[in-house]
Amino acid sequence: MQKEKLTVLTNPRLEEAAAAIEKAFTQRKTLIVAGKCRVRYAGRANSTLEPGERILIIKEDGSLLVHRPVGYEPVNWQPSGSVFHVHTKADAVEVHAVRQKPRESVIVTFSEIFMVSILSLMDFGEFALYASEEDMHRAILLKPSLLEEGFTPISYEKKVEPGFVDVYGIDKNGKLVVVEVKRRTASKEAVLQLVKYIDAIKGKADRELRGVLVAPAIGKDVQRMLATLGLEFKALDPKKCAQILRKAETAKLEDFFKQ
Repeated sequence: MQKEKLTVLTNPRLEEAAAAIEKAFTQRKTLIVAGKCRVRYAGRANSTLEPGERILIIKEDGSLLVHRPVGYEPVNWQPSGSVFHVHTKADAVEVHAVRQKPRESVIVTFSEIFMVSILSLMDFGEFALYASEEDMHRAILLKPSLLEEGFTPISYEKKVEPGFVDVYGIDKNGKLVVVEVKRRTASKEAVLQLVKYIDAIKGKADRELRGVLVAPAIGKDVQRMLATLGLEFKALDPKKCAQILRKAETAKLEDFFKQ
């Protein structure tokens, strides 16, 4: 099947599949291979994935992913910058991916190939990353300096009489900090909500208490209202929170493959 941006081989002979894979490497195109394969990794550690039916994806930037039929995370992967080679054997096709720094390699050995797809893709769209209020809570817990230097979280979604405090902690001077987080421009209602939490905790606190409203921006007259009530505002972009969470997930994935 031939299209302007797409070449697909279904149930090809191994020799045909190897030739198509080599062509994708030469032309630096996106490659998708579905079939029964075995995977060996050597580098930060050594691992072997026994035969199973999987999807191999190799992108134009030299990154590699091996996916099982279920789950969103790859079972094996290699970052961008890898160099690829394909080798044909009597009963298999081997795809080698090698990185120099750090030195590591992935060998995917296909005993059966169901499909080979070669794609020429163009993508110049800007990626907009967003976060929910819960994501913003998690980002502050992961990186407390988002709120301010020296802040130490104690808990989040702390139950108090009027509801739940988003984030609760101590600042560098030992003062208790009650944090109300809003994903969008904060209104006077958000300030009043924070006041209720402050009043609920104030009678039980044994130290000085601060109230901080966190949002991308605040509405008209809200700053004056905060100042009158002795409360504070900290600007925080949800996109920045999303980036921090994404980095944390990437680091977690990398740590998994180092094991």
